[in-house]
Amino acid sequence: MFGLGMPELLIILVIILIVFGAGKLPKIGEGLGKGISNFKKSIKESEQLEEGDEKDQKSETSSTGNNS
Repeated sequence: MFGLGMPELLIILVIILIVFGAGKLPKIGEGLGKGISNFKKSIKESEQLEEGDEKDQKSETSSTGNNS
């Protein structure tokens, strides 16, 4: 992905551990997990809205096409 291997990830993890401390890591992980799940949920909802809009547009064009 970004060319990060296991040694680089471990170094980043150690730096994060030093900066935030061991006590706050679970809270940070929980917040990150909730953020990711909310992001996925919003993407699914927007896709469903777009699909609904496309279906509405198709039904409107088919119903208006019959009036001509």
